[in-house]
Amino acid sequence: MLTPAMEKILTTDQSQGWVLEPEAKRLFSLAGLAVPRYCWAKTAAEATLFAAEIGFPVVAKVVSPAILHKSDQQGVVVGIADSGRLADVFDRFSQLPGFAGVLVEEMLTGLELIIGAKIDWQFGPVILLGMGGTRAEIYKDVALRMAPLNEACIATMIKNLRAHQLLEGYRGEAPINLEALSRLMMLFSELVINLEERITSIDLNPVLCNSERCVIADARIMLK
Repeated sequence: MLTPAMEKILTTDQSQGWVLEPEAKRLFSLAGLAVPRYCWAKTAAEATLFAAEIGFPVVAKVVSPAILHKSDQQGVVVGIADSGRLADVFDRFSQLPGFAGVLVEEMLTGLELIIGAKIDWQFGPVILLGMGGTRAEIYKDVALRMAPLNEACIATMIKNLRAHQLLEGYRGEAPINLEALSRLMMLFSELVINLEERITSIDLNPVLCNSERCVIADARIMLK
């Protein structure tokens, strides 16, 4: 079931056709999915204060209803090491079209996965798991299943990836937390079913998974 707070997020962003990333992450957090510590900063001082609280380095992303693909506008900067650099990035972002603030987040590490959903006109909600990051379209290493998912289904999706050994531990590398990945995917599947009449697709790319947790580092929700 969608909470009133979730409904408000979806209704507020309905006119632009997609949900701004800070609000998308708030929606996922309300649904129990893991997201980074973040702040939607409207001023450079607010951005600097939050970064100092969580500790540098941080990630900064432009927030704008006019910019769907942030990387096309150089609207994402990672590894910001100090307040001076963060202030410079904030100032540059503020010149971009439709500027509505900066999303400041903790830096995360882990294996990059992609988790997605699409509402198929015939089959309904379809969930995707694959190798993610900026090269996801090159890898094209994905597994698809219809929602809802269960633990056995998710385990099969993982095994069906050509690169599944990377998730399970390869040549001495620590395996990712498969329980955390399974939990995130089941919660995501449940949320997608509840959103079926409101969305066309969701992309979580990357989801960063390590031996401790799986966290949604970037998110896009496209609305009907």
